[in-house]
Amino acid sequence: MAADSALRLDRGTPGTLVLSGALSFATAAAALQALDEALRPGDRARLDLAGVSSCDSAGLACLLAVLAEARGRGQALSLQHVPDGLRTLARVSGVEALLAPA
Repeated sequence: MAADSALRLDRGTPGTLVLSGALSFATAAAALQALDEALRPGDRARLDLAGVSSCDSAGLACLLAVLAEARGRGQALSLQHVPDGLRTLARVSGVEALLAPA
């Protein structure tokens, strides 16, 4: 992932990418780019968010963009271990259903 050490993207078990740290306005653009690059080959089907410590509206927008891009490519991408704060933000924003698998 990019130079910002507050957010990390790692390869977990086969088929899984692991995102950890703060997904925020400061990190969302780098996260979007890193996730887009990591998902291009189509070999990843899960994005594990258990390590995401915080997420703001920019972080939520980043995840929604990644999901939309994957779905547009016909790639089934699911989110795992969505933090309660992120789920609450999505619910309040009226987009919680978009976080569910396609």
